[in-house]
Amino acid sequence: GASMPMRIGTEMPSLAGATEWARGSEAEALAEAAGHPTLVHFWSVSCGICKENMPKVAEWRDGRRDEGLRVIAIHMPRYPVDSDVDAVKASIEKHGFTEPCAIDNMHALRDAFQNEHGYVPAYYLFDENGKLKSFAAGERGLGMLSAALDRLLAARKPLPEEVAR
Repeated sequence: GASMPMRIGTEMPSLAGATEWARGSEAEALAEAAGHPTLVHFWSVSCGICKENMPKVAEWRDGRRDEGLRVIAIHMPRYPVDSDVDAVKASIEKHGFTEPCAIDNMHALRDAFQNEHGYVPAYYLFDENGKLKSFAAGERGLGMLSAALDRLLAARKPLPEEVAR
């Protein structure tokens, strides 16, 4: 069917149903996201644009962490060969992921995030209350999200433990 992508304001979907977690765990990912603006990015080992965008995602993940941003990765296979978990884990190492990363070989998370066309890269930006603020996919996705991310982080009140650091 041609259903709409996830609507702005939708609650962050459950992260249950991942085949496994290559980094972190579902519990750790949820703990990361709680009370924080969170970028969830879908990627695939066979996706060149995903790889080209990895440094920018890492830059946001590390450079904007003190502003409250958290990042969760979801590996979504596009082709049967992409479901080779060892290859996915090797790519995670190579690209220096430090964020939790789910492996979605059954497409449970793809479906939960209403990414039924299987777009990668796909970027979902949620606010600190877990509500979707912005969605973008494809090679211009990160550029499209940039302004929304700036607005979201600027509007956010820091948590006391962040002020204390």
